Amino acid sequence: MNSLPRIPWQSFKPSPSWACSSCRRALAQGRQSKFEASRRAVSSSPPKKAQAAPAMEQLREYYKFKNRTTMFYTLSIILGTVAFSYGSVPMYKMICQTTGWGGQPVRAPGHGGDASSDPNFDPASRLVPVTDAKRIRVTFNASVSDILPWKFTPQQREVRVLPGETALAFYTATNTSEHDIIGVATYSVTPAQTAPYFSKIQCFCFEEQRLNAGETVDMPVFFYLDPDLLNDMNMRGVETVTLSYTFFKAKYDDQGTFKNVAGAP
Repeated sequence: MNSLPRIPWQSFKPSPSWACSSCRRALAQGRQSKFEASRRAVSSSPPKKAQAAPAMEQLREYYKFKNRTTMFYTLSIILGTVAFSYGSVPMYKMICQTTGWGGQPVRAPGHGGDASSDPNFDPASRLVPVTDAKRIRVTFNASVSDILPWKFTPQQREVRVLPGETALAFYTATNTSEHDIIGVATYSVTPAQTAPYFSKIQCFCFEEQRLNAGETVDMPVFFYLDPDLLNDMNMRGVETVTLSYTFFKAKYDDQGTFKNVAGAP
């Protein structure tokens, strides 16, 4: 006897494609109820708290601190500029005389008793002329600042000295204005390699010189060329040395009160 084919029970499960209209409405209502429930759950969740804006007192403290910091930086720059302007001339003198920068005469090692490590060193031993050496021509130059109404000239055009021989030269300065004026002189030596060997015993440089209205004064320069220059290869062929002075108007008024003068160093 032939047996009937077995049909799996899953094939009898209703599907939306052939379900009746009542089943389809029930299925749609179930889906809609789930959607409304999920929407109500989302809408019922507590909202996020908005970030509180900073209080006016906090903003005021922040800008007060910022302004105070800016003020401190500004005052530091102003004070540094004033200190640099006061110390520029002594600093310039110290650096130039130490390094020879700008042709400034310096005291090389072993030049003079104060620079020697030997306590029995005699400074006069440097002042012995080397008679078998060739004389060196020393010329003199003078100039004044544009804002200084002085006439400043050397009394001699040149001198010829031996290494180790002392020499005395004079400059003349005249105040051509109708007021008393204080001036300060700077100097340099060319060529630059001669600066370590150009030693001044007496000089008027970097010192305030007060000239009355119409006054004329003579300013001496007492110097010598150190004999060690004969052992320096850089000095071979150097036959002429030029000593130059420039006068600037000091930063003072007629009553001696400090003030800033435009164009002064």
